[in-house]
Amino acid sequence: MKKIICVANQKGGVGKTTTAVNLGACLAFADQNVLLIDIDPQGNATTSLGHFKSEGEQNIYSAIVEGTIFPSMILETAVEKLSLIPSTPDLYGAEIELVNMENREFRVQALVDQISDDFDFVIIDCPPSLGMLTLNALTAANSVIVPLQTEYFAMEGLSRLDYTISRVREAFNPELELEGILFTMVDGRTTLSQQVINEVTGFYGSRVFTTTIPRNIRLSEAPSHGKPIILYDFKSKGADAYIDLARELIQNNMAACV
Repeated sequence: MKKIICVANQKGGVGKTTTAVNLGACLAFADQNVLLIDIDPQGNATTSLGHFKSEGEQNIYSAIVEGTIFPSMILETAVEKLSLIPSTPDLYGAEIELVNMENREFRVQALVDQISDDFDFVIIDCPPSLGMLTLNALTAANSVIVPLQTEYFAMEGLSRLDYTISRVREAFNPELELEGILFTMVDGRTTLSQQVINEVTGFYGSRVFTTTIPRNIRLSEAPSHGKPIILYDFKSKGADAYIDLARELIQNNMAACV
């Protein structure tokens, strides 16, 4: 089983990077070979895994510009079977540079094609925008996970992202699918959370993950220690939730292969 998944939402602060990092780590703990590619210029997924940029280091920006991934770009992490291609602030410039590049929508796809056979899952953490980097990730991916905070304005952004996915499918990547909508920062005590869950589930049905991610202080603390939640606090509710998500994702994809 080989699956390329991008984690995308143009709205910031919805748990996108938290999901990319912790889902990747939990898949690795489930004996899957996982590569996390950080194409968000903020680099939060990179630092969440304890990596800080070194001078002269090759990274995803140089890979996009040069069109080649070198083995030295793929870094080991503290989680066995989880590898990382780190981000860099240079990616802010890539949004502009990509406009004039040949095959500009397919630069990330060309990179992923070079290495994807070595992994069971490739997870791409996207910027909180619908710019050229996110477009490249959508073109390279088999599917999209959309983290969605259970609040009213998050639902407005979902319709826009849904439209973008449809356009990318028509223009660049006919095989692109919605892997699932993932409710994040869920507070079961509030009526609004349940209303959003009910409304989105009523519209998207089986394309919504059964697993939900709760508000959890340990999830918020883990990045500052450079660790995914399963290394920071394995017994926390946040760890339980991402373990369940990894299990659900594996089961869904195994069922699709039957």
